[in-house]
Amino acid sequence: MTPADAIVVMAKVLAPYGVNGWIKVRPFSEAPDAMLGYARWWLREAGSADWREVSPVGGRVHSGLVLAQLATVDTREAALALRGAEIGVPREAMPVLDGDAVYWSDLIGLAVVNRAGVALGQVAEVQEYGAHPVLRVAPGPAEGRAERLIPLVAAHVDRIDLAARRIDVDWQPDY
Repeated sequence: MTPADAIVVMAKVLAPYGVNGWIKVRPFSEAPDAMLGYARWWLREAGSADWREVSPVGGRVHSGLVLAQLATVDTREAALALRGAEIGVPREAMPVLDGDAVYWSDLIGLAVVNRAGVALGQVAEVQEYGAHPVLRVAPGPAEGRAERLIPLVAAHVDRIDLAARRIDVDWQPDY
């Protein structure tokens, strides 16, 4: 079995599609069809910490989403049970990124600090809202306020330092 830290989260199961066990998947990449290039996926069901290997046996892109059929899922009910599951692939199977590009899954857990040095929390999730991705920043005990949603765009994100496990942002504590 592949260790959890060796899996890159690539997509999320949204819902069943049709009655034959197909699933509707939201890919977290600029190229939705990239998911279809992997012969093996790893699936982590909502609320679970464990990954299991699955085989996609069919799939296509439709309206920016991936419609896929997994070898072990052949009914709508079985597909419905996967709603909210994450789909990943082993990190070694991923292409090397150019320049400043990062995988969203690498941002989870990074500290978020503003230009004044104020800690705003840690990245809990990267969400896609159409125009651009958004960092969902959960406060730590010292930050003591509600979570923040910070657009993952150059206007607000000054620097992502994976080695230091930190994201520097232009974002005020009272936003």
